[in-house]
Amino acid sequence: MFRSSPKVPRRPLHAMFEPLGSTVVRPTLATAALPRRVRRVLEHLYALVSDEMARQLERMLGEFEQQLFRQADHARNPAQQSLHFETLRIVRLNRADLVPHYLMGLEAALTRVRDPIMLPEVLDPRTVPTFRDLRLVEDNEMDEGSVLRGIAARHTSRASLGLHLLGQRFGVLGGAPAFEADRLPVGPHSVCSILGDASHTLQIGMEQRLLLFRTFDRHVLNGYAQMVDTMNALLARENVLPSLAFVPIRARPTTQAQMESARTRREERLALNAEGVVAPPRIGPRPHTAWQGQNDRSHDADEGAAIALLQQLLSGRHDLLGKLRPGRRTENAKAIPTAEVIATLGNFQGDAANSGVQPRNLSDVRQALLAQSLKRHGEPAALSREDNDTFELLGMLYSAIQHELHEDSNASVLLNRLQVPLLRAALLDRSFFVQQRHPARQLLNTVAESGASWMSEDEADPQLDEQLRRAVDHVVENYHGDTTVFEAANQRLQQHLRAMARKAEVTERRHVEAARGKEKLELAKHRAAEEIVSATQGQQVPRFARSLLSQAWADVLTLILLRHGEESSEWKQHQEMTRQIVLATIGGRSGKVPGGLGAKVEHALGLVGYHADEAAAIASRLTTGVNPDDDDPASRTELAMKLKARGRLGEDTGPSKKVPAPRSEHEQRCYDQLRALPFGTWFEFVTNQQGDVTRRRLSWYSPVTDNALFVNQRGQRVGEQSLDSLARMLAAGQAHIVTADKGRLVDRAWHAAVNALRNFAGLGPAEETTA
Repeated sequence: MFRSSPKVPRRPLHAMFEPLGSTVVRPTLATAALPRRVRRVLEHLYALVSDEMARQLERMLGEFEQQLFRQADHARNPAQQSLHFETLRIVRLNRADLVPHYLMGLEAALTRVRDPIMLPEVLDPRTVPTFRDLRLVEDNEMDEGSVLRGIAARHTSRASLGLHLLGQRFGVLGGAPAFEADRLPVGPHSVCSILGDASHTLQIGMEQRLLLFRTFDRHVLNGYAQMVDTMNALLARENVLPSLAFVPIRARPTTQAQMESARTRREERLALNAEGVVAPPRIGPRPHTAWQGQNDRSHDADEGAAIALLQQLLSGRHDLLGKLRPGRRTENAKAIPTAEVIATLGNFQGDAANSGVQPRNLSDVRQALLAQSLKRHGEPAALSREDNDTFELLGMLYSAIQHELHEDSNASVLLNRLQVPLLRAALLDRSFFVQQRHPARQLLNTVAESGASWMSEDEADPQLDEQLRRAVDHVVENYHGDTTVFEAANQRLQQHLRAMARKAEVTERRHVEAARGKEKLELAKHRAAEEIVSATQGQQVPRFARSLLSQAWADVLTLILLRHGEESSEWKQHQEMTRQIVLATIGGRSGKVPGGLGAKVEHALGLVGYHADEAAAIASRLTTGVNPDDDDPASRTELAMKLKARGRLGEDTGPSKKVPAPRSEHEQRCYDQLRALPFGTWFEFVTNQQGDVTRRRLSWYSPVTDNALFVNQRGQRVGEQSLDSLARMLAAGQAHIVTADKGRLVDRAWHAAVNALRNFAGLGPAEETTA
């Protein structure tokens, strides 16, 4: 390559670090011309990065010396070995200079955060370089530059999102537009360039510097993405764009109908069993499969019919209460107009928002409302029949919700703050009670589920609690009859909930892949055992040789089956080797055993982790047809103890599986129902005699091995069990399938409230009522 020679040679960064007595001024943050606050923030950032980099660089130098020593140990000739040892001596002599020079270069890069960007100048035709200005580029300059650029580009790609946020924050510190990754003082390009300059202090050759750069890549930049996140967190704490967030759009949003259609197709695919036969259709309510805060294809009931049913039930309740308490009739009291009730509640809401004091319950709100009316009009008043019904329905709903919450949970405080805005929304729109997709009802459900009794303490999310608090504050401060306030609060909440659901799905997917891998391993072990049984059937194989086949050689067959599959030539080759081994172990037929079998067996045993001496001993016993009578008991015992001490391929340290007892008729129906459930179905498990429950998600199950995987609300694995034991728990009432109509907490509470009204009317509870 040819490059134009510059008029003034650029001085490399490492030239700034001269010995004592030099006239070069070392730029530092203390002497840099920076605003006071910018200097303070950069000093904190430098302290964080320098501590981490110094520690990692020391580890890198130790590993670098080890690599030099290994190169010397494996040198092809004495001259090359002597060269490596000389390089190692020089590195040990100069290694103390690398870290200080690197940190000084890092600090110097931070001092230039406010330097102006040098724009490319327009070339003057008179100053265009000619061929006389071109020079050959040194090989070391090309190699070092390409290696460092490759390392920087790779880590820029890995930490792209964090570097984007860091560039925005450095733009604030630099008083300029956002920094690109290659301009960041702590970006991958900068830290690699600083290393290239500081590496000259070691006084080693180009080949050794390239090895140093690769060691830097593996041992220092391996955790660079996490360090970028730490730097972002520090700058956020320093109030440098503390609320900055960025989530790239990866897919176009789909309509609700498209989402429902895709989910239906996915559930139909998941209903296929291992043989490819579609499972029998489900009978009964659809299982609940959505994550927290997600809508699970809810369908609102007919508003007119639902409200008519509510009026009928409330009328029956009023008549019954009137007969039981005839002295409490208030027909003569003047009814307060609904508009006045809503206006008074608005005053209560504003006072609560300013003072922070909330009424304890809806009864207190009702009493304060009546007292305010008496003070205003000077005569007793009462609520109208419709308004009184709204108070009672919301009170019953709140009472049912409280039974589903943890004691002293943060959700109880937020629900208490929401009761007046929700009461106003219900007075303005009675469909609040029967529409599952009503914005106020969705917000109520999200707040309530954050403190649900089925969630354990480790599933709590402080970030979600903060988002809920902001949403409730927004409603309390801004709701004056417009449901768009609830919608706006819900939209911000849904963004956070969708992010939580995506993280949970990613975590869940990893556990599912691991469970499928375990299933594949178990099936491969079973197939390997079948192959050995088939090969030894009807043959008088010595007991010790049979033990070696069922342990060591079974591991080999399992590994080959996992790697290549049952249709591969490698598997067929090892099947033939198994039959040859059986012939060799019988004795008296050694002539039928092909040559080289021992070497093949020894090589195969090495693939599953056997040491060379152990593999040779096992191969010898499997392929030479040792007579048991002539065998040395001591050597055989020693080999058996070694086999017993080492771990088997895919060995499960858990309890061994027992043959399940016969299931009863009810347990068999539960078992058949489980095998037809879609992946992602939620279960509630009873945890104690008081009836407390915890909710777990059936992420995956295998119709072949009968294993079932459960995760929690965050997608974290919480255990595995068999479908048989789960069916027995269902039959015994120790576990329940969460259905879609009762999957959300508010829906369950509403069902409980409506069933209470039906009991008053003597109708009994119903499976399907209103929404």
